[in-house]
Amino acid sequence: MKKELIVLGIRGVPAGHGGFETFAEYLCPYLVEKNWQVTVYCQEDGSGPIYTSQWMGVNRIHIPVKNEAPLGTVIFDLRSVIHSLRFNGVFLTLGYNTAIFNILYRIFGKSNVINMDGIEWKRQKWSGIGKAWFWLNERFGCWFGNHLVADHPKIKEHLATRVSPDKIAMIAYGGKEVVSADADALKEYDLEQDKYAIIIARAEPENSILETVQAFSQKKRDAKLVILGSYTPEKDPYHRLVKDAASDDVMFVGAIYDTETVGALRFFSRFYVHGHQVGGTNPSLVEQLGAGGAVLAHENPFNRWVAGDGAVYFDSVVTASEEMDVLFSDDDYVSGLKEYSRNNFKENFRWEKILLQYEKLLEKYLPSSGK
Repeated sequence: MKKELIVLGIRGVPAGHGGFETFAEYLCPYLVEKNWQVTVYCQEDGSGPIYTSQWMGVNRIHIPVKNEAPLGTVIFDLRSVIHSLRFNGVFLTLGYNTAIFNILYRIFGKSNVINMDGIEWKRQKWSGIGKAWFWLNERFGCWFGNHLVADHPKIKEHLATRVSPDKIAMIAYGGKEVVSADADALKEYDLEQDKYAIIIARAEPENSILETVQAFSQKKRDAKLVILGSYTPEKDPYHRLVKDAASDDVMFVGAIYDTETVGALRFFSRFYVHGHQVGGTNPSLVEQLGAGGAVLAHENPFNRWVAGDGAVYFDSVVTASEEMDVLFSDDDYVSGLKEYSRNNFKENFRWEKILLQYEKLLEKYLPSSGK
């Protein structure tokens, strides 16, 4: 049986733009080694003809788009779907943001598996029009996909209000285990091992950045709070609120793209703060578990299922501050959290386990499988 996979919905491989790209970076070479023929559509800036290239045995189809995001992404997705109709394998669409275009796969009899990501239309950052677009496309994804993937039990429960549970597979997100790191990476930021907490998240209200900064800054602590990401207080009112609330011990180190540096900052931190209020199996949280990290997480069922007893939870500035008091002072408690996180990761979130689950699901929807 010829095993052919076509991947759409991402910017391309290797990863450079987010969780789905990282997932594809692991999945595609894995399947190539299992004798799959894999094609990935890649978005390029600018204009010009479509062209192809190879990466680790993966066929890449590059589509230049001159429009800026989000319009550019919509155009890229449409052109990718139309161009991909020439293939006869199983299609894997990562995200439902433009699922309306997937009706073409139904019309032309293609087998399409869609990873439905999180509940995007609930995110605070979107306008009314944006939320309506995502709400509609979530419905389109449920209708047009041959099978859906949810990366969290709560996402599966949500999707099951739209379609039969039999149409949904629950497969979590995976991560890389980090068992050692180069402590020299801390020198650039004048940090000491175990003397700082870390936040790695987009600077958006739903990620509880402001509440975390307020909680940390309520009192003098013999530690730092290190925040990764781009902050432009002169342009963004929320960024300005975060900056204004920060004490002198809060460090805004900017966006860091070097994976080894980020891994070291995770590995040597006292604990990681995960303030995400919505979503499924968040990649950044899984990566922290892979680094054996203690976690201070926002109290919600998404984070509870992923981090379990490797985290302590907050639902306000007051409770966040109280939990920080304990985390910065109790060495044995933090060690216990870290041990739980590492065991949790090994049991549930290793890439080897996740990729095998995807392979078995995709095989069921190959054209010759009869599905």
